[in-house]
Parts: sequence; structure tokens; C-alpha cells
Amino acid sequence: MKTKIGLLYGGKSAEHKVSMQTALAVTRAINYDKFEIHPIYITDNGEWVKGPRLDAPAESVKALEFSQAALPSPGFNPAVFQSEEASLDVIFPLLHGPNGEDGTVQGMLELLNLPYVGNGVLASAAGMDKVAMKNIFAQAGLNQVAYVSFIRGEWEKDRETAFIQVEEKLGYPCFVKPANLGSSVGISKAANREELRQAFEEAFQFDRKVIVEQGVTAREIEIGVLGNDEAECSVAGEIVPKKDFYDYKAKYEDGDTALIIPADITDSQYEALKTQAIRAYKALDCSGLVRADFFLTKEGDLLINEVNTMPGFTPFSMFPLLWKHTGLEYPQLIERLVQLGIERHEEKQKIKYTF
Repeated sequence: MKTKIGLLYGGKSAEHKVSMQTALAVTRAINYDKFEIHPIYITDNGEWVKGPRLDAPAESVKALEFSQAALPSPGFNPAVFQSEEASLDVIFPLLHGPNGEDGTVQGMLELLNLPYVGNGVLASAAGMDKVAMKNIFAQAGLNQVAYVSFIRGEWEKDRETAFIQVEEKLGYPCFVKPANLGSSVGISKAANREELRQAFEEAFQFDRKVIVEQGVTAREIEIGVLGNDEAECSVAGEIVPKKDFYDYKAKYEDGDTALIIPADITDSQYEALKTQAIRAYKALDCSGLVRADFFLTKEGDLLINEVNTMPGFTPFSMFPLLWKHTGLEYPQLIERLVQLGIERHEEKQKIKYTF
């Protein structure tokens, strides 16, 4: 009996294209002897379309883009989660960014009482919002760089005060980021007041809230975490961008970045990295997977930067590569995540909701 997977991808966010590449990669790696794949495409306009069952890998991204005309009526219809024969066994969200990775879709799946892969509502929402995430990390006693945050409305009313606050609390250089986007979309480095102004304007195009972080000279070390209540870590990897920082183009377009796996760190640094990653994982109540990103300064200080609750997931992305070097190949990683999603759902069914 094959496990019926609803592959959920696309999405109404700036990371739509990233999600499409991820979905294509999964269709090409998954074991069709074990799994029956039902694609569910969310257009960049937010329309949901259930495509025909896949019995073989998709030929291209284009082949995974289905027409709105396939829907029986406009707008979202929960019937996309039903196959002709029976309910889907598990949903595999391959969504990046808002309206997918931020707890919204996870909340809908909870209401439908459907098993799904990856993090739940709380971890997804907090992991997407960099300000909330860093506040939780601070409460958990994790070391991180100094930061401040701003809402668009307050910044527009008094830009000068915002600039002064950044300069007094953080100084230059600093990094300005949309609070709720990944894949380095909308991130800018500022070395002076004019660049700071431009960075704010860039970031506010993508979100109503931005975070500004103190610049630090450090190595970028990442580690994968896999599991539910009991989690394990992969080997560590290092990002070595040839540009000034690891931006969207370096990640997805230029290929102008070196990924060093395993990272050249000491055993004690690796143990500290694992300990901090698991603490962050538990602080956010994560499940399934995260990629935890750290800074390692030349003085040897380890600072958590962020966790990504739905990291890049093509075979050439850091998270799958970390697990490949740990001994878990991409197809087996997919199977493990599906298993974890089903196990978490079964655990939740033990909860009593009536008295």
C-alpha cells in the first residue's frame, strides 16, 4: 500500500520560484514504489490547483504549474486535499516565505486534522518572524548579535530617530532585513547613513516590519537538525560567499559561493554548535527539520543567527548536503521527514480535547 503524499508548493510569496525548484527536485528523488504523489500547486496569485497524480518525476518546473481552470470554483477549496479514492496520508509543504512557511498553512492543516511534514504552527510562525525568533532566543539564553526592529508606520513618521537608534545601538556596518522573508530576499548591508536609508526602503518593500542587526566579522557555520521530541544534528558546514555577504543572487543565481562540508572546526566547537542548535530547536518547539545558522568569530565566540524552518531543499542546498555528508542521502531524507510528520500527527491524536 503506497503512502499518498500531497505535495504542496508554489505559494503567494517572493520565494515562489524557490519553492518550484524544490518541488521539482523532490519529484525527481522520491521513491515511486513507496509513495503516490498528488501535486497541489499554489499560484503566485494565491489560487490553489490540484494537479493529476504523478507516477514519474516531473520533466520541468513548467510541468508543475497547473491552470486555475482545473478548479471547480474560484478560490480555495479543501477538496484539493482529497484524492479520488481516499484522503491523502500526509501533506508535504514545500513552501518558502510568508503564506506557507509562516504557520498559516500549518494552521489550516491542523484544522483539517491532516498529517504534514515539518514544523507546526508556533515554530513556523516564530521561525519566520526574525524579531520574534530572536526574542525567544534571548529568553533561552542563546548568544546572538545585537539587533533592533522597526514597523513601517513608525519609521515613516520619524526616520531620523530610527537612524539614530541604529547608529547608537549597533553602529556600522549593519544589516537590514525584512522580518518575515527568507532566501536573503530584501537584505542589504549598510556602511553609512545613506546606505541605511536605502536599505530600509528596500526591506520595507517586502514586509511591514524590519530587523537591523549589528555587523560582525565571522565565519558562517550551519548545521541541520532532524527529529521531533528527540532531535539529532548533522555534520556542520560553512558558507564562504565570494561577495560581501550571502545574498539571494549568491544563493540561487550566481553559484558564486563555496559550501565547505564538513566545516573546518574543532571537536569542541562542533559539540557547542550541536548543543546550541538543539537548544534553539527546543526553544521554538520545532519538529521535523531546521537548518540552524551560526556566526563563529575569530575569538571563538559562537553566535546563533537564525533557524530556517523550511530550509532550501534541493539536492544542492545546504540542508540536504549536510545530511548527505552525515550518511543520509536525499531520497532517504525525504522518507525520514514523511515518517516524522506522520509520527507527530499520531502523537497529537492522544490529546483529549473534550472534558
